[in-house]
Amino acid sequence: MKFMKFYPFSLAFLCVAFSAVGMTNKHYVARPSQSQWEMVVNTPLECRLVHPIPNFGDAEFTARASKKMNLDFELKMRRSMGETRNVSLVSMPPPWRPGDSADGMTNLQFFKQFDGYVGGQSAWSLLSELEKGRYPTFSYQDWQSRDERIEVSLSSVLFQGKYNVFSDCVANLLPYSFEDISFTILHYDNNSERLNKSSQHRLQQIAEYIRYNQDIDLVLVSTYTDSVSNKSDSQQLSETRALILQDYFQSLGLPEDRIQVQGYGKRRPVADNTSPVGKAKNRRVVISFGRTQV
Repeated sequence: MKFMKFYPFSLAFLCVAFSAVGMTNKHYVARPSQSQWEMVVNTPLECRLVHPIPNFGDAEFTARASKKMNLDFELKMRRSMGETRNVSLVSMPPPWRPGDSADGMTNLQFFKQFDGYVGGQSAWSLLSELEKGRYPTFSYQDWQSRDERIEVSLSSVLFQGKYNVFSDCVANLLPYSFEDISFTILHYDNNSERLNKSSQHRLQQIAEYIRYNQDIDLVLVSTYTDSVSNKSDSQQLSETRALILQDYFQSLGLPEDRIQVQGYGKRRPVADNTSPVGKAKNRRVVISFGRTQV
């Protein structure tokens, strides 16, 4: 019995769909001497690992601060896709291991006028194959030429060292995103300018995010009290709380003109002021953040 040998970057052996009569392959890959992997962003808010592919574009892995583990992969093309194409993703052996087999990974689509995107488990699988020393390869019919198939490979040369840095970065991402802090309600101790313990902890999380990202265009702070004090005292307490938070956000580096504060006193209650639970809900501050860039 004869066994068919798979050779690197010859995806025509994988299935009939790859071997249309007369179709030629145009292959983009960094040669071993060209292969580079660079950490272009390494912060508690974002980790980004980039691999240039000569004459084609860049391959980018990105993970961001979030409650959930996440990973996005984008194949950024110098020439955007002119038509939506079905794409085969295959793990190929490196050139120096021609006897190893090629393994199919998944099928996906690259959409017209967008960069190629892979998310979720498939993106993690790309990293796993690279860590094994293999070459994940995307294959699709060229939208400009019916008789040409495009193959784009990620080189595993010099990958491992930068991947270790990327993995450390991912492990240190904050467990919350901008969306998680963009609207927050905190509560105060009774008749006090001091936030309760759980709210203090939440405010520390907000501060940690702001220290790493000053790209916040507007902070709205609205403070409220319960109905224990008279109207004048209630209003004064509310305004004092608002000014304390204004100073706090300025101390984090946010410009004064981006911070708007307002004390509403005991107006606009959200719960019944005749019960301790209701009063605790009314002793609150609502903090909203806005930004134009995401």
